[in-house]
Amino acid sequence: MQSTKVAVSLDQSAASQTPPYSPPRTGFLSYLPASVVPYAELIRLDKPVGTYYLFFPCLFSTLLAAPLTTPITTPLTLVSTTCLFLLGALVMRSAGCTINDLWDRNLDPHVARTRLRPIARGAISPRAAIIFTGFQLLAGLGVLLSFPPQCFFYGAPSLLLVATYPLAKRITHYPQFVLGLTFSWGAFMGFPALGLGVLADRGLMLAAGALYASNVAWTVLYDMIYAHMDIRDDAAAGIKSIALRHETNTKAVLTGLAMTQVALLGLAGLATGAGPAYFVGTCGGALLTLGWMIWRVRLKSVESCWWWFRYGCWFTGGAIAVGLLGEYGTRSINSKENQEAVDSL
Repeated sequence: MQSTKVAVSLDQSAASQTPPYSPPRTGFLSYLPASVVPYAELIRLDKPVGTYYLFFPCLFSTLLAAPLTTPITTPLTLVSTTCLFLLGALVMRSAGCTINDLWDRNLDPHVARTRLRPIARGAISPRAAIIFTGFQLLAGLGVLLSFPPQCFFYGAPSLLLVATYPLAKRITHYPQFVLGLTFSWGAFMGFPALGLGVLADRGLMLAAGALYASNVAWTVLYDMIYAHMDIRDDAAAGIKSIALRHETNTKAVLTGLAMTQVALLGLAGLATGAGPAYFVGTCGGALLTLGWMIWRVRLKSVESCWWWFRYGCWFTGGAIAVGLLGEYGTRSINSKENQEAVDSL
């Protein structure tokens, strides 16, 4: 009886903080058929930032691996591989959203920000969502099979993390770490996508491992900021998060995560023999953008947390990618000059 009263109280509290659901009247979703809108909302088609966060580790590993191949990966191959990873990120992020909302269908109605999600409000039944998930996973498999065959063996284990992440919120205050393990998996994938065997080369294994761990730290950092948007509702609903566990020293934890991320990026650069473009652009850019975000974000403001979560991926992810692209360009030019010198002999 007491738990029922608490649930009713939470529902009333969540309802009082959000207006009733109304179909989208602006933006891309407003042009879709009414029967399609709930599925578009389910996969967060109007909120692509999660896709970008899933894509960036794939981009980083592809750019890090590109100058290590023999011969150096061509720009056309680099672009086509990157586009394939972007498609994969879109498909798998949408599947992750559906799986997450299935697990959370009894929790989401108690949180103001999530109570109007399609499954939570009854617009999509759990059975329909499960069938939809099956099609999403088949689409993801199709993308994975478009890569070289060895990518399947590197990519398939990530499905276990995709399926189990939502459970972490129920048993630990650190579900963001499990999310980091999931979202960062692409940091391994760029190497086999370009024909490099990570498991057969200790240097590549160290580079991929350091890049992966740096992305885990980044994921925990940005999702800790994101978790502050729901900190009160999460506490009332019994949902665990790192933001609740470290509410009084969040910025100190964020700073530690940022330093860890930059140090691990540096280790990845050392393992691959990277030059100044990498360390100045990737490591320096990450340090500056992360420091700026941690200094500026107002953790008590939902709007501020959302703004930095939404645009922080472009600041930090963009800086890391630009540094990696600079390293790729520098090595490509040096390789071409060396080849011309050899040809002239």
